[in-house]
Amino acid sequence: MTYRMATALLLALGLAGCDNNEVGDVSLGIFTTKDIKIEVLTDPVVTGVTCHISDVVADLNLSDPSDMSISCRQTGEITPAMIAAIDKSKSGDLVFKKSKSIFLKSLKIRRIYDEASQSLLYVAYSTKETEGSFKHSLSTVPLWDTAAYQAKP
Repeated sequence: MTYRMATALLLALGLAGCDNNEVGDVSLGIFTTKDIKIEVLTDPVVTGVTCHISDVVADLNLSDPSDMSISCRQTGEITPAMIAAIDKSKSGDLVFKKSKSIFLKSLKIRRIYDEASQSLLYVAYSTKETEGSFKHSLSTVPLWDTAAYQAKP
């Protein structure tokens, strides 16, 4: 193992326990170095939305698996001003990014606004193809019964 690889491995191991958003850690067994980590994310613009993201972390590997899941719910007020401040394009806003590898793989979460259903869509995805596909997961938060909901005439 080269000096650079050893340094990268030690850095990755050191940073693995530094995430203050972690709310859960599920071991996948005593004969594996992989765990399911669960993190909480409050949308930085639409602060009434909280997402929980679970992903597999392989502590002794240079690249984590790409599998992930996301679940988002309304946990506070969602105002018209919050909705006015978000990107309404088809690709939406990047609200979270986490490195999954020293090989340029990331877990990203984008917020997309669906105007027709007045819903916020949160899509979690891997930026690197794994086993023939890009892994992704989707969760929606309807604006129904919030101050941001606009009744249709």
